[in-house]
Amino acid sequence: MGARVTTAKAVVVLLVCVGLWVARPFAAQDGAALAGTVTDAQGAVLPGATVTVSGLRDPDVKTTTDAKGVFHVLGLHPGTYTVQIELSGFVAEQTTVTLVSGRTTTIAVRLQVGSMSEIVSVSSQASTTRHRSRELMPAGFNREAYRHLPETGFHRVSAHPRSTFSTDVDTASYTNVRRMLHEGLLPPEGAVRIEEFINYFRFDYAKPDGDAPVAISTEVAPCPWNTDHLLALVGVRATDLPAAKPAAKPGAQPAAVRSFSRNLVFLVDVSGSMSSADKLPLVRASLHLLTDRLTAADRIALVVYAGSSGLVLPTTSGEDKAAIHAAIDRLASGGSTNGGEGIKLAYRIARNQFVAGGVNRVILATDGDFNVGVTSEDQLVRLIEQERKSGVFLTVLGVGTGNLQDSTMEALADKGNGHYAYLDSLDEARKVLVREMDATLVTVAKDVKIQVEFNPRQVAAYRLIGYENRRLDDEDFNDDAKDAGEMGAGHTVTALYEIVPAGRRVPGRSVDPLKYQRQVAAGDERRAGELMTVALRYQRPEGGRSQRIETVVRADAAPFGPNLGFASAVAELGLLLTRSAHAGAASVDRLIERARSFTGEDPYEDRAGFVTFAERAAGLMRDARVERR
Repeated sequence: MGARVTTAKAVVVLLVCVGLWVARPFAAQDGAALAGTVTDAQGAVLPGATVTVSGLRDPDVKTTTDAKGVFHVLGLHPGTYTVQIELSGFVAEQTTVTLVSGRTTTIAVRLQVGSMSEIVSVSSQASTTRHRSRELMPAGFNREAYRHLPETGFHRVSAHPRSTFSTDVDTASYTNVRRMLHEGLLPPEGAVRIEEFINYFRFDYAKPDGDAPVAISTEVAPCPWNTDHLLALVGVRATDLPAAKPAAKPGAQPAAVRSFSRNLVFLVDVSGSMSSADKLPLVRASLHLLTDRLTAADRIALVVYAGSSGLVLPTTSGEDKAAIHAAIDRLASGGSTNGGEGIKLAYRIARNQFVAGGVNRVILATDGDFNVGVTSEDQLVRLIEQERKSGVFLTVLGVGTGNLQDSTMEALADKGNGHYAYLDSLDEARKVLVREMDATLVTVAKDVKIQVEFNPRQVAAYRLIGYENRRLDDEDFNDDAKDAGEMGAGHTVTALYEIVPAGRRVPGRSVDPLKYQRQVAAGDERRAGELMTVALRYQRPEGGRSQRIETVVRADAAPFGPNLGFASAVAELGLLLTRSAHAGAASVDRLIERARSFTGEDPYEDRAGFVTFAERAAGLMRDARVERR
């Protein structure tokens, strides 16, 4: 009995000591503690950052920030320490702190977005040093794969009066080329898809005002690289999501749930090819960002694949962020890449949790290097085409360098009713998964097709700029079984036509006039002033018969407005980077000047970033010309 009392007293004494220790850390031991918060330049918290604390008396201590960007280091001796903070996609920061006995010193650190082609090396000595070095593949190692499609020339209206194509909201080409330019490399021509350059940017088109989820806008102006021609813009704007519901009572969180729920399955490539800093670490940080935006209405699962596939996190409420963040943190790379099995498992989980009327989507993050099981692009596309019948859509997030399989990932997204984005930094992940989350994840119209009919009285010939792999036969426009592009909430799609006015010479090889075709009636003046008619077909996300809307475009050209002015600058740079035969008098200096003049409201500096992008490309193109001499 006495022993029990003694033990109980010891427990009480221990609890009291613990309470005193919590209330005043290390006072009895003459110790000190360090705590801090790590954010980006905009103040958003950064989970997963590595914090290294170095001092003269203690061994180096390493820890990582939690889901709220917070870290704690306990049990340090009083004195001066160097603190190093690192996170993939950011420039490392270093600071010096002096810790005082019996106190917790708190610091706040902001990291600036850096290049994913740089790594930071940190010594473990007290006099910590830093240097940057380019992360290089072994000499001669570059397996990046791009599909080069021949550029489309001019079509004579007398023979081909219609142009039909599928909309495209992919943006991967722009960010991937941006990465190459940052590394001092001009891109291969197949990496430049001009329509993705243009559609990286949002344009100020009129919103739908009726029942249709999309609306058409048009503009016409003189073509800047060929003043004998016109440049016509066809823009499509998708409807925004309804505003979130107000908070139920004062003090409650505003609008946690919209009128839909999200059923998301993260499908992450954890094969050995994903080990570098610009791949799996970037994917982890990106998924942390998306997780922070989830609500109690959302359901999340996490599937990985390497040599085999597996379920890391079963379907979990978006409210349980701690469990989701912890599962993301457990992701590690190793093994070969059996992407086909991972895709099947992810879709099976998504189907099992299908939300009628909600968002059902698989989010695939990979470098596209499939090398086990179903490996060919054709086989993978067929697999995705089969899986999409369930109503589950696909988003593809490409990452990395050296073995990026761009053509495969683009094909998967296109056939999976989805969107392909390339993440060259955590800042780009924030654009795709936070700023434009609704556009990325919430489809408001599917199988969106555009058909333009040109008036032969006004147009001799035309060519659609870009969209080489989105062309459709004219008969496909009315065929609801023909797959086409999807548009997310708030998305804009932009297409540009270079037009040869009637009576002007058509570039390219000549052709004899048709003998048997009916000529335009000279006396028919009803539509003489019309340049073209733009028709659009779309289906609701749940399917059903397609709906048609159209608008007529007058032949009157006007000075550049903000939309066509900026879009034309982006397209002109694309013509130069692809060494287009139709670039005419394209000038990088003039397009940069035009882009600057039409930057307009640019809260996230995307358009300002294009000016920097174009300036870097201009310098590299000039250097290349010098080298060829």
